[in-house]
Formats: sequence, structure tokens, C-alpha cells
Amino acid sequence: MATFFLSHGGPTLCVDETIPAWSFFKSWLPAAVAGAQPPRAILVVSAHWETAMPAVNVVPGINDTIHDFSGFPESMYQLKYPAPGAPDLAMRTKELLEQAGFGPVEEHHGRGLDHGAWVPLMLMYPEADIPVCQLSVHAGRDGTYHYNLGKALAPLRADGVLVLGSGSATHNLSKMTLYEAPVPQWASDFDTWLEDSLMGGRYDDVNRYDERAPYGKVAHPSPEHFHPLHVALGAAGDESKAELIHRSWTNTNHSYASYRFTEKN
Repeated sequence: MATFFLSHGGPTLCVDETIPAWSFFKSWLPAAVAGAQPPRAILVVSAHWETAMPAVNVVPGINDTIHDFSGFPESMYQLKYPAPGAPDLAMRTKELLEQAGFGPVEEHHGRGLDHGAWVPLMLMYPEADIPVCQLSVHAGRDGTYHYNLGKALAPLRADGVLVLGSGSATHNLSKMTLYEAPVPQWASDFDTWLEDSLMGGRYDDVNRYDERAPYGKVAHPSPEHFHPLHVALGAAGDESKAELIHRSWTNTNHSYASYRFTEKN
């Protein structure tokens, strides 16, 4: 299966049809973005779960819906995405990572899905009938580490697992606005650089974006929303190609650029 990096935006994405990316996520199944056959299970690497060491959530029943945000309308806290857990996938993920030297991998029993997972999945797979588990991103580690971690997960693709990195192509909350205005140069330049680097196969540049990208540390003052891209990119394998599958903006500088990574023909 292909792997994906998705810019998930804010929690209201799943209910606000005026957000330009809403229609992209809603068209996921009808357009067969991930292929004609549904995945056996979904592994989500979310920006909203950071741990010191790799961790997976092991849920034998139904995933809880974590409302890890504040200041939104009360109706947002009533939303549920009751997807089954995927304990077998969690343990297989743990096995692959530990075999590749990324252990020990922690098991979090009972942790549900944070909004980096359930907000896009609510639009993409609205029936909530596909098992889902999450893998954390790792505080204090760089893009190359997360890329190599993703490479260890490549065998999952042959087992019908959809690997999704859920973050944001740009993520600087201090510069976001409540009004719409022309996209500022720092955001546009970084977004364009990212597309050019991925399309050109310059993956080492992407892994070292904080050194090589224009405005890299402005686009991502902290790396947690970008590391899911590194994992998805690594899981596609060294001989992969990137495809931009969506681009839109909100709050002036928040990019929803999303990518599909497939094996080269």
C-alpha cells in the first residue's frame, strides 16, 4: 500500500465544510485515494502523541476518542470515532521497531485516538469500521531518526496496513490569524521548498529541513507536526516517489499540503 502524510489542521475540520481541505478528506473513499481495497488496519503517527521512547496503543476493544483540545464549542467534545483497536498491529509494529533497534517500545493499554487521528479519519472512513492503532513521535529526536524508524515499518504495507502520518506542512500557532490574508512569504517559500524537495527525491534535505529549508524553524518552531511526514516517507522505502494530493490554506499561513508516497515503477 502507499503511505501518506496528511495535514490535518484544527479539530473543527471534521465538522466545518467551509474549510477547503474538508472536501479533500471527504472524497478519500469515493476517489479511492488509498486504492480500491480498504486497508486491513490503519497505523496513525500523530503529532499529538509525543513520548521519549517509541510507544504504541494496545486496545483490544473499541478506541476511546480523546478530546485533546480546549476552547471549542461544547458539541466538539461530544464527537466520537469508535473505531476498533488493532492490538495485533500494535504488537507487530513493536516487533518491527525493536528488531530494527528502536526499542524498547512501550505499550499503552487503553489509550484511545487523539484528534490528529480521529479528526481526519472521521471524514476519510466515516463508518469507523477499520481497526486503528497509533504510534507516537519522539521528543528530542530529529527527522533522520523518524525517517529510519519509518523504514522499519515498511513490511506493514505488504500486510494491508495503511500507514498515515498526521501533522501539518506548516505549523506556527503564534503567527496564525483569525482572518484570511495573502499567504506570507515564509509559509509559501517553505511549502514550495517541501514540494520541490519531495518531488525531486531529495529526502535527506527533507530529513534535515531545519538546516536546509528556507524558514524551516519559522514554519516549524517545534518539530512534532513535521515528524509524521518523515515516518510516512521512510515507510514507503528508499525507492519511492512523492505525489502532492492536496494543497489549501487557512488562517493565512496554515498549509494543508498532503502527500502520497508510492514505490517507483
